[in-house]
Amino acid sequence: MNQLKVRNSLLLFVAAFIWGTAFVAQSVGMDYIEPFTFSTLRSLIGSAFLVPCIWLLGKRKQTGNRKEEDKKELLKGGIACGVVIFTAANLQQVAMLYTSVGKSGFLTALYIVIVPIIGIFLGKKPGKKLCVAVILAVVGLYLLCMKTGSLKLEFGDILLLLSACAFSVHIMVIDHFTQRADGVKLSCIQFFVCGILSFFVMLFLEHPSAAAVFRAAGPLLYVGVLSSGVAYTLQIVGQKGMNPVVASLIMSLESVISAVAGWAVLGQVLSGREMAGCVVMFLSIILAQLPEKVELSPESC
Repeated sequence: MNQLKVRNSLLLFVAAFIWGTAFVAQSVGMDYIEPFTFSTLRSLIGSAFLVPCIWLLGKRKQTGNRKEEDKKELLKGGIACGVVIFTAANLQQVAMLYTSVGKSGFLTALYIVIVPIIGIFLGKKPGKKLCVAVILAVVGLYLLCMKTGSLKLEFGDILLLLSACAFSVHIMVIDHFTQRADGVKLSCIQFFVCGILSFFVMLFLEHPSAAAVFRAAGPLLYVGVLSSGVAYTLQIVGQKGMNPVVASLIMSLESVISAVAGWAVLGQVLSGREMAGCVVMFLSIILAQLPEKVELSPESC
């Protein structure tokens, strides 16, 4: 069991690493095409990328009844995840037009607070250790992302808060369906659904051109294959059997990785405040991973 948790934690960390390093590509792509066009293409690319993966990995023997039952759960889970990720990803994508990168990272990652709150309503109250880890993570994110120290809410920030709520629901929906359906197939369906929904909105609100899409091809392929196809699949597989609160904390490291990648690749200087934020974030993850007598304590935060 411990080995499984270590493996799943590593998968979630790799997902966070990909999201953190893919943020630049996502921003660059928006220089050429509009938000829903970007979401449509990245989602369909991610879904198409997973089709051969399913073919290669999907030769498992199943009984007839079990196969039919799994298909029903797979379809329900894929549609549910697709609708939620469509909402979360597009709110975030549109918000990037109105707010700073720092605020985007901080406000989106507030799902680390929202997930345990949702868990309380579902009867899964986090123990004191996880509550402290969540508080530490929020402090670390604030130090890392909010360079000006200002938290004045604007239109884009409201969209990001709504996006954080949607990402929280996405984590909980995955927590429910990952026990009942194949993770790779679930991810493939969710991005097909997200791509189709984004496509219809794109037709009504935007005016994509082949030339603009061609200029954005590099960022689209990078984000579509790695961020959508690979990272979100790793999230679904890695969340299986994991406490959703711990999973959300690990995935929030994408903000730290984004800052470190900017320092390592782009030569951006990390201030003392930002480095302190990275350290506090890592401490929160270590605390969340420490063994606890009761996984889900009856005590509330």
